[in-house]
Amino acid sequence: MALSEPQSVLPVQATLGEGPVWVAREQALWFVDIKSHQVHRFDPATGDHRSFAAPEQVGWVLPSDDGQFLAGLKTGVARFDAETGEFTSLRDPEPDLPGNRLNDATVDAAGRVWFGTMDDGEEAATGCLWCLDGGEVRASGLPPVTITNGPAISPDGRTLYHTDTLGRLIHAVPMNDDGTLGSARVFAEIAEEDGWPDGCVCDAEGFLWSGLWGGWRARRYAPDGSIAQEVRFPVANITKIAFGGPDLTTAYATTARKGLDEAVLAGQPLAGNLFAFDAGVAGIPGSVARLR
Repeated sequence: MALSEPQSVLPVQATLGEGPVWVAREQALWFVDIKSHQVHRFDPATGDHRSFAAPEQVGWVLPSDDGQFLAGLKTGVARFDAETGEFTSLRDPEPDLPGNRLNDATVDAAGRVWFGTMDDGEEAATGCLWCLDGGEVRASGLPPVTITNGPAISPDGRTLYHTDTLGRLIHAVPMNDDGTLGSARVFAEIAEEDGWPDGCVCDAEGFLWSGLWGGWRARRYAPDGSIAQEVRFPVANITKIAFGGPDLTTAYATTARKGLDEAVLAGQPLAGNLFAFDAGVAGIPGSVARLR
């Protein structure tokens, strides 16, 4: 499968670009800059770019079934109205952990939102995976880690992938129809010289794509956990891939400038930008978050 070279398509120079999601009803890509408290919308057909100020760190935005969005703020899940730019708090899963923040999320076919938390200082193992199911938040039951990432759902809805970034591990977890989870197993382990696994997403063939922080690449894993392909970037910190475009074969990648000093950035002038490349395979049509 031939892959095109990633090209910078939006020069946002994000401190911590994350959470790309293709919103089919708008034919637009939404993503965030966590540390700059920004939500971005990009229409690749017209080049139109809009940004919205969030009240605090924002880990993700996802389309919801009321025509608006849910957002993962530092202090919990919120409603986001793209017409007014207003955020309204809904649920704080960890009021006893003020040092945590929400980090990454996905929606399964039933409209359940799977989202992780992490220690904002990136030291304590206080990050957990949660499920927002019809407006109620419940724990996933998976063990805590310092930085949760992913999660991603297989095309058949039977496997949830969950990333332990600092542990350099991606886990595969059986998922039942009711959203309960089985026992996690190690799906892939990333070598130290290859960086840290960041956000991940599945394509329509059941392969898993993971951004590699500090690895200068995104990696495609086969369902058995073997490395199928790699896409090299001109920047070090690849955070997450999303499939978009009319046929869902354009791969968009968020990147980050966080942790890079001026000397390093001089050699990576495109760091923090939004990239795109032809993935040669389609993604999975996105689901919308179910609020009830």
